Amino acid sequence: MPAATELNPRQREAVEHEGGPLLVVAGAGSGKTLTLAARLARRVERGADPQRLLLLTFSRRAAAEMGRRAARRLHQALGLPATTAPPTLPWCGTFHGVAAQLLRDEAPQLGLARGFSVLDRADAQDLLALVRQQLGLADAEARFPLAPTCLAIHSRAVNAQAPLAELLRDEYPWVERHAADLARLYAAYALAKRQQQSLDFDDLLLAWWHLSRTPALAARVAARFDEVLVDELQDINRLQGDILHSLAAQGCALTAVGDDAQSIYAFRGADLRQMLDFAPRFSPAARVVTLEQNYRSTPQILAASNAVIALAAERLPKQLWTERAAGCVPRLVVVDDESAQARGVADEVLAQREAGLALKRQAVLFRTGSHSAALELELVRRGIPYVKFGGLRFLESAHVKDLLAVLRWADNPASALSALRCARLVPGMGPASVRRLLAHAGALESYKPPPAAAGPWATLVALLAHLRGPDARWPDELQRVIAWLTPQLERLHADARVRLADLEQLARIAAGQPGRRRFLTELAIDPPQASSDEAGPPHRDEDWLVLSTIHSAKGQEWNAVQVLNVVDGCLPADLATGRSAEIEEERRLLYVAMTRARDALTLWVPQRFHVTQQRAWGDRHLYALRSRFIPDALLPLFDCAPPAPGRGSAEPGAAGADGPGLLLDLAAVLRGPA
Repeated sequence: MPAATELNPRQREAVEHEGGPLLVVAGAGSGKTLTLAARLARRVERGADPQRLLLLTFSRRAAAEMGRRAARRLHQALGLPATTAPPTLPWCGTFHGVAAQLLRDEAPQLGLARGFSVLDRADAQDLLALVRQQLGLADAEARFPLAPTCLAIHSRAVNAQAPLAELLRDEYPWVERHAADLARLYAAYALAKRQQQSLDFDDLLLAWWHLSRTPALAARVAARFDEVLVDELQDINRLQGDILHSLAAQGCALTAVGDDAQSIYAFRGADLRQMLDFAPRFSPAARVVTLEQNYRSTPQILAASNAVIALAAERLPKQLWTERAAGCVPRLVVVDDESAQARGVADEVLAQREAGLALKRQAVLFRTGSHSAALELELVRRGIPYVKFGGLRFLESAHVKDLLAVLRWADNPASALSALRCARLVPGMGPASVRRLLAHAGALESYKPPPAAAGPWATLVALLAHLRGPDARWPDELQRVIAWLTPQLERLHADARVRLADLEQLARIAAGQPGRRRFLTELAIDPPQASSDEAGPPHRDEDWLVLSTIHSAKGQEWNAVQVLNVVDGCLPADLATGRSAEIEEERRLLYVAMTRARDALTLWVPQRFHVTQQRAWGDRHLYALRSRFIPDALLPLFDCAPPAPGRGSAEPGAAGADGPGLLLDLAAVLRGPA
C-alpha cells in the first residue's frame, strides 16, 4: 500500500475532484480506504467544515479506521503538531448509526420518544415470535413460517422496498399461501414496537427514508451537511440509495466508493443496481474514476481473479494490475473427498508454517460455516489451533442478551421484551408470574411477585431504580448489573466463569462509549463478531490459523489463502442456482475469496461428498463438478498438478487419482442429459 503522502495518478484524480458527484470504482486491494480518507482530509484542508461532513460506512470498525487515516492526513496537510488533536468528525459512522443519531433529534416528527430503544436482530425475532403466538398463528392448521423466517421476509421487504406478494412469489414461494396472515402479523408487530417505543434494525433506515420523502424534513436533515462520502457503495440497498440521492438533490456534494465485483450481500437486501446505475442517475452523469492498481496480490493471482470476474454477465469494466514481482501460480487441487481435502489443507498449513509463515498469516475460506467441519476435526487431531469467524455472534449469547435486557429495561420502561427476559432470571418467577408482570412493566412498585421470588425481585427492582436515578454513572453502572447477574449465571449455567469473562469483555467495550443509550444503540447496530474464546489467543497458544466464511473475510487479507469446496453445489451454493442474479453473486463470492491472497492461493476441489441423511443412496456419497466459475478455458492460469503423496492426495486408482476428467465423466452419468 502506498505511504500516506503518496497517491498514484488515479487516486490523486479522485482526491482532487471538484464539482459534481463522483463515483470511485475501486478494485480489490487498490487503496480504497486511503483514497477516501485522503479525499475527506483534502476537503477539510480546502475549507470544508468537518462538523458538516457526513461519512457513511458499513461497520464501526471501518468508520474508526477512516477517521484515523483522515486524522493522520489532516495532521500532515494542516501542519498540526503531533500533540494537537485534528478536527473531529461527529457524523462519521454506519448508515444505521447515523440514522439513530438523526432520529434522536427528529423522533417527535415520527411519533417517537427521544429515548426509544433499538432492538437487535435477536430481540426483534423474540418480539415477532411473541406477536405470532398472540395472533394464534403458531397454532394454525397449515404449517406457518417460524419467527426467524417471518423476520427475514419482513427485513427483505423493507430494505428492497418490494411488495410483500411479489417478494413471496419470487423468493419464498412456499410461504405465498400465508400472505394475508403475514401482513396481519407485520401490522401487529409494528403496533407492538410503537407501544414499546422501539425500532428494529430495519426501522432505522425506514424512518430516515420517510424523513427524506417529506420535502420539509428532507431539507432540514440535508441542511446539516455540505458533503456526503459513502464507502462500500456496492452494499447499499434501495432505501439507502434513495436516501443518498435525496441528500444530493438537496445540494449535498456526493462521493461514493465501491467495487461492484465485491457485491455479496443480496441476502441482506443489497442491490447491485444501485452502484451500476449510480453515475447515469445524475444529470449530467457523475464522474467515474477507476482504481485498478492493486497493492496486495501477485500478478499470477490477479490474472486468475480477473479472468474469473471477467465472465460476469454485467459489471463495471476494470482490470487489476500490480507492480509486484511475479510469484507462484495459484493452485487448483483435485482430491478424492472432504477427508482428503482436510488432510491436504492441514499438510499445506504446516508446510507454510515450517517455511516461516505464521499460522495467523494464513486463512482457510469457505462458502458456509458447515463446510469446515471435516477440517476442524483434522486440525484438532493435529493440535493446530484456529479461530473461526462467521458463526454465532457475540450478542446472540444468552448471558450477554440478559445483561443488555437489564440495561434496555432501565432505559426504556415500556420495553415488554426486556421486562420478560429480566423477570425470567429471577428465582421463583414462573411463567404465569412473568406474564402477569407485563401489566405492571411501567410501575414495578405495584407488582406483587410470588412469595418465593420476593427477595430476588426486590433486588432487581432496586437495581433498576438505581439505573434510572440521578446517581447512575457510566460505565460503573454496568458493574452493578454484572454483580446482579453473577449468581444467576452460577445458578443457570455450568460454564458461568466463561460467561462472566464475556460480560467483563462487554464492560471493556462499554468504556469506549459516552453513555448507556449510545452503548445500547451501537451494539444493536454493529455487534462484535466473537465471544471471549476468540478475544485472545486460542488455547493460550503462540499462533493460530484463521478459518472464515467468505462473507466474514471481506476486507481482510492474508499471505496464503486456501478456499474449500470449489465445486458446484458449494460455489455456487446449490440453493443459489435458480436465477442468474444469484449465480452472479456466487461468482463474486469466489472472486472475493481469491483476492484475499497476497502470495499464495489454493482452490480445493473434492470429488465426492458423503451424505449422512439419505440412506437410499447406497454407499451414501455424491459426485461433484468443479465450479462452473472455473471453466476449462481458465485452467492454464492455475497449477493443476495433483497433490504430492502424503499431502491430501488420493491413493492410486482411487476416484481422485485421474483428475478432473474422471470427475466430469462420472458427474455426466449421474446427472443424465441436460
